[in-house]
Amino acid sequence: MPDEIQGGATLNPITAARSVRAPRGTERSCKGWAQEAALRLLMNNLDPEVAERPDELIVYGGTGKAARSWEAFERIVACLRELEHDETLLVQSGKPVGVFRTHPWAPRVLIANSLLVPAWATWERFRELEDRGLTMFGQMTAGSWIYIGSQGIVQGTFETFAECAGRHFGGSLAGRLVLTAGLGGMGGAQPLAITMNGGVCLVAEVDEARARRRVETGYLERVCSGIDEALEHARKAVELRQPASIGVIANAVSLLEAALERGTPVGVVTDQTSAHDPLNGYVPAGLTLEQAVALRASDAPEYVRRARDTMARHVRAILGLRGLGAVAFDYGNNLRGEAEKGGVPHAQAFSYPGFVPEYIRPLFCAGKGPFRWVALSGAPEDILATDRAALEEFPDDRRLHRWIPLAERHVRFQGLPARICWLGYGERARLGLRFNRMVREGTLQGPVAIGRDHLDAGSVASPLRETEAMRDGSDAVADWPILNALLNVSSGASWVSVHHGGGVGIGNSIHAGMVVVCDGSEEADAKLERVLTSDPGSGVMRHADAGYPEAIAFARRSGLKLPGISA
Repeated sequence: MPDEIQGGATLNPITAARSVRAPRGTERSCKGWAQEAALRLLMNNLDPEVAERPDELIVYGGTGKAARSWEAFERIVACLRELEHDETLLVQSGKPVGVFRTHPWAPRVLIANSLLVPAWATWERFRELEDRGLTMFGQMTAGSWIYIGSQGIVQGTFETFAECAGRHFGGSLAGRLVLTAGLGGMGGAQPLAITMNGGVCLVAEVDEARARRRVETGYLERVCSGIDEALEHARKAVELRQPASIGVIANAVSLLEAALERGTPVGVVTDQTSAHDPLNGYVPAGLTLEQAVALRASDAPEYVRRARDTMARHVRAILGLRGLGAVAFDYGNNLRGEAEKGGVPHAQAFSYPGFVPEYIRPLFCAGKGPFRWVALSGAPEDILATDRAALEEFPDDRRLHRWIPLAERHVRFQGLPARICWLGYGERARLGLRFNRMVREGTLQGPVAIGRDHLDAGSVASPLRETEAMRDGSDAVADWPILNALLNVSSGASWVSVHHGGGVGIGNSIHAGMVVVCDGSEEADAKLERVLTSDPGSGVMRHADAGYPEAIAFARRSGLKLPGISA
């Protein structure tokens, strides 16, 4: 890891974001705000408050990186600092490979991560190429520089559990135990989201440092070292109908099998370990964390075999708890697919649903999804001001008015101050223009970068997650995220990315990301209106094309021009 970044002052890259987190008004180290935003968010991805293993460039999701190597990181930073307002930087799997003259409306950065020809799209091929220094796993928002820590996923998790509570428990998880596992960058949002919905969360995590980190950041209330102690705390909280979040240092399968053996009343069972990567993201039963690291290095095939064996037990335990009355859903980490490889018959492994078709797809039909923004000034006051603006813009959105106050009380900023809320077609453009006006009028101390999770209405082809069980059977058709990326490029996004494998592993998904910057200019108004209309509009288009009546009706009400839909 270097101590200097080419083209700038001496700086440790891991803590580079701290130098841009403090309010700096309109001061820029680059030649334009789009380039400056990319620089700040790249560095923010690696802030120790944000990234899981910043010294290894790993942001979250097992091995999801922000850049391929420290040398590549340095070169990206140098390119961004020198990039002109009519040039575009091309980044190939975390390495800068070219700068071309384009035009002011073109994205300043175009990113492609982990893309392999389909017949070669396996973990084994990918790792071979990665070992040769030819590619990088960008996960979803890691390699596109818009990851903001667990705060970025907490509302999506909140929305999912709110939908689950509404469907099965009268709108609240009060008096219900939610059993799950994983306290990494994605799973770490679960305890807070569950308690916000009134429930009791009991979550297994093999890495004690991760669990302690969630306590320090306010996402988890306590950590237990033993399963019996954890189950007893959970039982008392359920009896009192008090929200509580309890972590236990244990393998996921150990916790679930213990709960099953004891006949523990479980309301909901799910999982957010990094099961999509059986080598780097999941620890086999019977191994300590240290033993797992040693086996991973000495015998990778044996490690993968044992991980899949454990995942098979994991899924069988979920099914066992479902048999006792628990609501079970897959949280999109490909646990079911890996358990099938571990010996669970397909029909059995996939007998419980994924969270998108079960709870989220109706939102996608209206172009609704995770809209996030970052205060480039580094000033928390800017986020509080934008919170007020969001509430004023949408006075009738009851869930938004529930969410924003909860977030202000419970969700701590990680790195650059940021917020996320779920907004749909028409709403995103409206709020983006409001933010840009606030920058122009000086209400905010600096510009705002708007992005989103790649888990969105029209940006993903992922048959094990976002596009599972599509109405027309188009689960695996990957034209849609490519069209989404091309549309965002054409509409004037600040940077656009296309990824392979994020969330569910190599061979299982293609997805696209975008960021657009509010710098207060009239040109930004035009870009924001187009990008923030086209991006969610492509989600409505995708679901209308698949035959969802609610998407077709929404498209007609909104005046979308969709020639593939009969009049």
